[in-house]
Amino acid sequence: MIIVEAQELKKVYGKGENEVRAVDGVNIAIEKGEFISVVGTSGSGKSTLLHLLGGLDRPTKGTVIVDGKDIFSLKDEALTIFRRRKIGFVFQSYNLVPTLSVYENIVLPVQLDGNEPDASYIGHIIEILGLKNKLDNLPNNLSGGQQQRVAIARALAAKPAIILADEPTGNLDSRTSQDVIGLLKVTSERFSQTIVMITHNEEIAQMGDRILRIEDGRLV
Repeated sequence: MIIVEAQELKKVYGKGENEVRAVDGVNIAIEKGEFISVVGTSGSGKSTLLHLLGGLDRPTKGTVIVDGKDIFSLKDEALTIFRRRKIGFVFQSYNLVPTLSVYENIVLPVQLDGNEPDASYIGHIIEILGLKNKLDNLPNNLSGGQQQRVAIARALAAKPAIILADEPTGNLDSRTSQDVIGLLKVTSERFSQTIVMITHNEEIAQMGDRILRIEDGRLV
């Protein structure tokens, strides 16, 4: 079952001599439960591609279909709600709310949607990610690796159709990086969760089920 599909996706900045084709006619089909690694040099368009797949940016041309919905047919407010329900994000900088506890950060997307967290499911995530003894801590009392685990748990909390991870190990040492990617892999398998991860690290990329390479905005 295809859970995410991009068709003739383009993002162009500037005009004439200053035109930059950040994403240039990309077609992708991603199956439910796949763990995809996207690799490419700096400026190749991989972050722009991820932002388009996640509806954080609108394309110049093309469509993105997530869980059967053409996301760019939605107006901004509806797209924001769709993202919150269907797309989980894990960023290099963690993006945790510093005044909320670990547990409050994890369940935040669910509560923003006016729903009660699925206690059994959330508890399972917390156990897999090794956060059981950290739930009352504030983010600044955690190591980088622990903060990234919280970010992964938060991304999983709303049971999204897809998780998009943008250089999730960029601020971590090599050992912690391996641990974090291993946990992403485990959660992907355990929950049949679809994950698209950007990385510049070839070794980490190899942990994905499939590697997509992007150069000058095109898949190669």
